Amino acid sequence: MSDTFQISTRIRENAEQLSAALQDHMEKVFAPNATKELRHFSASEAAELLNISASFLRKLHFEGRAPEVDTSAGGRRHYSAQDLLDIRTTLEAGAKKPGTYAKGRRPGDKVQVLSFLNFKGGSGKTTSTIHTAQRLALKGYRVLCVDIDPQASLTTLFGFRPEVDFLETGTVYDAIRYEDPLPFRSIIQPTFFTGIDLAPAGLLLQEFEHETPRALMANAQPPFFARLATVLQDVEADYDVIVFDCPPQLGYLTLSALCASTGLLITIVPNMLDVASMSQFLQMSADLLDVVSHAGAKMEFDFLRFLINRYEPNDGPQQQVVAFLRQLFGDEVMVAPMLKSTAISDAGLTHQTVYEVDRTQFHRNTYDRAVDSLNLVNDEIEMLIQKAWGR
Repeated sequence: MSDTFQISTRIRENAEQLSAALQDHMEKVFAPNATKELRHFSASEAAELLNISASFLRKLHFEGRAPEVDTSAGGRRHYSAQDLLDIRTTLEAGAKKPGTYAKGRRPGDKVQVLSFLNFKGGSGKTTSTIHTAQRLALKGYRVLCVDIDPQASLTTLFGFRPEVDFLETGTVYDAIRYEDPLPFRSIIQPTFFTGIDLAPAGLLLQEFEHETPRALMANAQPPFFARLATVLQDVEADYDVIVFDCPPQLGYLTLSALCASTGLLITIVPNMLDVASMSQFLQMSADLLDVVSHAGAKMEFDFLRFLINRYEPNDGPQQQVVAFLRQLFGDEVMVAPMLKSTAISDAGLTHQTVYEVDRTQFHRNTYDRAVDSLNLVNDEIEMLIQKAWGR
């Protein structure tokens, strides 16, 4: 008797089992009909995000210049993200120098479009994307996250179930497809995280990769490399920063994102296999970008940076790889690496980020170490954005 089986049937069974198990997991973690909600922030966190002292924040309350906020039984204040925005607006209105508290775009500033990418999965690309977006939003920037990875990890982290919510429609694909595209604005979703909107991904995005060769033969306009840049023009006035979470491959979607970007962040895990893989990725990227540039794509960037990810400072070989990269690329390697942390991976078990979870859920040193690392990375990215605006 044969033990062979139909592979498509088995894979479909596995997919259905996994989907049911994930749904069960989510219903245990969150109430069945609940949506994600952003936690409140302590007074010290609020002061750090507003770039003021805790004593000055107390003074604002005493003078009635800050809104009433939630207060615990012990009298400790807790701030929602909206509270932070309201206080920031008040502070900016009274500031002697414009932009002291509101750091976003001013007249004449172009929207900053950042692509996070790597050739390999597991390089911390989505983790970097969402933590950067959330940190910028908490600091008052208007952020649009654009998920162009058909695996839709970023979309999932915002509390959506792509295989259910966007099975047939509602993803970026609807806006960039070649036949009857929808307005980009119609697929943008508000999120639970104040200051962040999302253009979701789903498996349908893979159709763009399949359809583009035929579209190239038919000379469909705009060409694939200009489609994301074209649709972003409709909404860019609403945002200060747009971030792309790219798929771990150098396909048409990734190239389209690159052609819409002003800044590029390449995540890299510091081991020699990943560095060797990145060497191939960079060479192929350069060759393909030459092709689309000759076809008319605008390829002017404000910055490119290598972001060291999942870094373990006590790992000797990793230190050697980082030193090797810094020697090769100099200032294009970010000063701050993103540390490998159990806080990041543990938060991910409940589809959350380190900025979303409460400090009390972790060992304090573990949490503080992760947050400090993330803040250093994301504040360095913020500095690059500000520099691009000439500040």
